[in-house]
Amino acid sequence: MLKSRFWKNFDWWLFAGSLLLSLIGILVIFSTNFKAASIAPAIDVRNQIIFLIVALVGFFILAWLDYRVWSKLTRPLYIIMLGLLLLVEFLGKTALGATRWINLGFFQFQPSELAKIVLIIVFAKFFSDHYDRLNDPRQVLLSLAYLLLPLGLVLAQPDLGTGLVLVVIWFTMAATSSMPKRYLVALVAVSVLLLPVGVHFLKPYQRSRLETFLRPTANPLGTGYNVVQSTIAVGSGQLLGRGLAAGTQSQLNFLPSQHTDFIFAVLAEKLGFVGGLILLLLFAALLGRALVVTYFAQDRFGFFLGVGIVAMLIFHIVINVGMNMGIMPVTGIPLPFVSYGGTSLLVSLAAIGLLESIAIRHRKIQFGV
Repeated sequence: MLKSRFWKNFDWWLFAGSLLLSLIGILVIFSTNFKAASIAPAIDVRNQIIFLIVALVGFFILAWLDYRVWSKLTRPLYIIMLGLLLLVEFLGKTALGATRWINLGFFQFQPSELAKIVLIIVFAKFFSDHYDRLNDPRQVLLSLAYLLLPLGLVLAQPDLGTGLVLVVIWFTMAATSSMPKRYLVALVAVSVLLLPVGVHFLKPYQRSRLETFLRPTANPLGTGYNVVQSTIAVGSGQLLGRGLAAGTQSQLNFLPSQHTDFIFAVLAEKLGFVGGLILLLLFAALLGRALVVTYFAQDRFGFFLGVGIVAMLIFHIVINVGMNMGIMPVTGIPLPFVSYGGTSLLVSLAAIGLLESIAIRHRKIQFGV
């Protein structure tokens, strides 16, 4: 019976959209290797294919499991998440001035990526269970306590980008709950007032990124180099792009982090405005479907689960594409499904797997409603 219901209610829009985006990512990663070995070492695209296969297995497992099972496991999940974030402090691998990864030999695992999906589950449980008591300031403070513990560990790595993702997840889920909006307005006001103090605690490279965002052409060969090169790459693609094996910024290696942070710029250079537009339309279709599934979730836990996932994906897409176009500060936030990286791909497809589970267990979901 479960098998019959699984395929009968299986949401092919969610699956096809996420799979197609992942395949586009593999294609763009592969295209970055069309350069001489003396210019830059090749990226082994086979690793990303393996990550995708493993991620798809995880997707189907999470889709098959009843998503409500996770509401009973929030405490151990939260403890495991904190333990892994603490483990980074002792066993983490340092790269580019940050310690974010645990070297497993065959895989560079990033616990802060896992923290996103775990916190979505934890907050979905909290906001659904305390829905009728969120006018109590103590409940608000308790939800913030759940946020601040992992947030502090993530910022200590330091990973400001992921920290912002965690804050956005909490804020969006709180805003769609019964929490009085005056509490949220007060929190925003306090955050704005404390912003100058927060800037003081930023690492030097983080402050330089902020300064570069405000004055991107001030130091084009120094702090502004990444942004200048990415905007050149995006613009040089013009309407139809330079082709997968062409493009000066990517092929001559002027563009940094081509397979991760600036992969959208590579895509825009090689496939042009049309390619970039198709990618964004695919994201829009996937997010639109995710919103439909969320809206028709049969319980509050499923609803908040969907809200958190959509908030995470939207923030990732807006920030990553924005920084590639020079309209957002540069952060280490990957483009979901597309950027190279096993943990990011696993978490992205796990999130869609949870949405799939919500869709399967609802009798009436239509794309156009």
